[in-house]
Amino acid sequence: MRPLVRPAADEDGEALGELDRRTWSPVHAVTPRPRPPHGPFFHAGNPPREFLVAELAGEAVGYIKLARPTPLESNGHVRQIQGLVVDAPARGRGAGRALLRAAMAEARRQGASRITLRVLGHNAPARALYASEGFAVEGVLPGEFLLESGYADDVLMGRSLAL
Repeated sequence: MRPLVRPAADEDGEALGELDRRTWSPVHAVTPRPRPPHGPFFHAGNPPREFLVAELAGEAVGYIKLARPTPLESNGHVRQIQGLVVDAPARGRGAGRALLRAAMAEARRQGASRITLRVLGHNAPARALYASEGFAVEGVLPGEFLLESGYADDVLMGRSLAL
């Protein structure tokens, strides 16, 4: 079964919040460990319109956030992936790749000609996925984040959206 990717809706907030908490890991998260009480997943800085959701058998198993990196007009041709989450049982079933491809198609639909992302240097599976879809390393910020496991590099990746 192939994952279905669709735009997020307001009613996805609870499921995506739970998915976000369930998949949090000190290996890839730069935010603190989630602790109750949990606020709403969707809010002014995290609106549903910036998310695509992957479903398998009608259940949300992943999401990707696609947004403008800055509010500047001179940067309006760029979209940035600001999060990609796939639930552990769904990994290896194409959800991450489907979300990534859908985000690139949505960025093109929005008129973007370039897409970027940031990934931790030690996150080899994510980096391999991005590279396999044409993303190239465009910069590295050494030791940019201090995580539970120590300092981690911030790897900047990007690609053209030209077909």
